[in-house]
Amino acid sequence: MKDLIRPFFTLVFLLLLSFSVGVAAQDSVRYTLTEMVQRAKDRSPASLRAKTIRENRYWQYRLYRSNYNPQLRLNGTVPAYSQAFNNVTQPDGTIEFREVNQNLIDLGLGLQQVISPTGGVISINTSTNRFDNFLASDSEIQTRWSGVPVNISLQQPIFAFNPYKWDKKIQPLLYEESKREFVEEIEQVSMMVTELFFNYLIAQVNFEIATQNLKNTEQIFSIEKKRYEIGATFEDQLLQVELQTLEARQDLARAQLDLESSALAVNSFIGLNQGASIELLPPTNISEFDVDVEKAITYAFENRSEALGFDRQRLQAESDLAEAKGNRLQMNLNASYGYNNAAFTWADIYQNPNTQALVNLGISVPILDWGRNKARVSVALANQQYVEYTVEQETINFEQEIFTKVKNFLMIRERIKVTQKSDEVAAKRYEIALRRYQTGNVTITDLNIAQGQKDENKRAFYNSLKDYWMAYYELRALTLYDFENDELLYIPDLEDLK
Repeated sequence: MKDLIRPFFTLVFLLLLSFSVGVAAQDSVRYTLTEMVQRAKDRSPASLRAKTIRENRYWQYRLYRSNYNPQLRLNGTVPAYSQAFNNVTQPDGTIEFREVNQNLIDLGLGLQQVISPTGGVISINTSTNRFDNFLASDSEIQTRWSGVPVNISLQQPIFAFNPYKWDKKIQPLLYEESKREFVEEIEQVSMMVTELFFNYLIAQVNFEIATQNLKNTEQIFSIEKKRYEIGATFEDQLLQVELQTLEARQDLARAQLDLESSALAVNSFIGLNQGASIELLPPTNISEFDVDVEKAITYAFENRSEALGFDRQRLQAESDLAEAKGNRLQMNLNASYGYNNAAFTWADIYQNPNTQALVNLGISVPILDWGRNKARVSVALANQQYVEYTVEQETINFEQEIFTKVKNFLMIRERIKVTQKSDEVAAKRYEIALRRYQTGNVTITDLNIAQGQKDENKRAFYNSLKDYWMAYYELRALTLYDFENDELLYIPDLEDLK
């Protein structure tokens, strides 16, 4: 029996071991900047929020478009039953109370269409009514029918504000803005995850620096103690190195805390397990590509939602002015033509129906409004001028921002070459200084200076990398153009949702 149990537990142990190794392997992942940016675009809460907003605005646009399509409506009351005593006024002014027990059913079917150029509504209608008097005697007719076999009606405002005409100009621009805003928000996600990526990468670099500095400082402290024992150094120098060792341990503890905090922020943003260990690969390969200022400004005006919003703001101000002017005089033309009939059976309604025609013109003209309409128009006109001036200034600021960001990007790209070279030189100088210190040819002060310069230049290099990639994705967001691959990030004719 023991011979069977022992292999069984061995097998279980091996399975558990392989499972734990698999889990550990899954919790340790490596990411390049491009991979992490793509993951954030696909899975981060910020990108999912942007996609939800895009879908919401798409359905808002579909709702607007539906206003211009024919609407088929069924209206009616089924049933309207009443049983009560009603007061009925008699010819001599007295009141009689009559018992009522009746039911009324009415159904109407109408097809209506908006006339967007004029703001009117035309419709074709048909309706049927049935009345039942349950108190009728045997000699009386209990059920009566009436209806409109067909009717064509028109409701047309005259000299009024036409919202349908202005919506056709403004709503497509709003929808186009929303699609471009989505691409911009996704590029903003790229910027956010890039900042988190480099915060974590710099935290890793600082942790490596602190770890190496502690190791080197402990070695130096060991050397100084041996020198002190043989009288080759003074006690104050030994204490100085001991103090540096204690400070190096504190620096390592702070670096560990920063590393854990940065890892938590990255994991939360891109949707990884909080316990996952991420190894980042520094994006040190910088592509050489041209960024022309004039082209960047042109792409920004052609692609950005903000540039499109300038035109939409002007149209909105014109619409408000037209609405203010349209409220000065209100006229409504209502016209209908069709047939109606009444009968004792439903089929008889459609036999020789009578002509039904209606035309009326309603008018509302303020005679004395104490300058109300004039003030309303003046406010709308002043607002239009304000919008015009604001858009002009925003256009100038828009162009200046693109110019500044392009120049800043080009400057940062050149700075990376300098910081990278400085990092290499400082690291090499420290190695030489450490070897010379070990042989007694360099003082501890000179070695500390070399170490500080090494750490400072390494951090400067990674900070310049961060500035470059932040500026890179910011330039993409500002122009909606990928200069590296020479392609548009948004194509206006592309429908993302169907």
